[in-house]
Amino acid sequence: MKVYLSGEIHTDWRVQIMDGAQGLDVSFSAPVTDHDASDDCGVAIMGDEPNKFWHDHKGAKLNAIRTRRLIEEADVVVVRFGDKYKQWNAAFDAGYASALGKSLVIMHGADHQHALKEVDAAALAVVETPEQVVQILRYVLLGVLPK
Repeated sequence: MKVYLSGEIHTDWRVQIMDGAQGLDVSFSAPVTDHDASDDCGVAIMGDEPNKFWHDHKGAKLNAIRTRRLIEEADVVVVRFGDKYKQWNAAFDAGYASALGKSLVIMHGADHQHALKEVDAAALAVVETPEQVVQILRYVLLGVLPK
């Protein structure tokens, strides 16, 4: 099973899921989580931009090539909304995955419940922890419930 891990990049939730899924027949992909590399990829490859808008525009488009491909290839898309920043890109990824008919798992704390109600409505599962994502993967692949 191919799982794309989208969203918040400031905590180790991806590592927790990958570690917890050891032994399962799962391969993981994700966006570039090096914030500087993600922001600067467009100008690093296609040339400097004096205007910050165009700097960001180049990076966003270049990152979209990667993101679209990985979401399209995924069987399951997990989207994490963290507490520190508003992850507009995560909401976009969730919408794109939903439009493609991907199995969507949304992860966020209770404090985001109201703000993300439409995103949650598109998901097949809404969870709060990486361990719950691992339990979903284990159940889907093996039919095994947590102990």
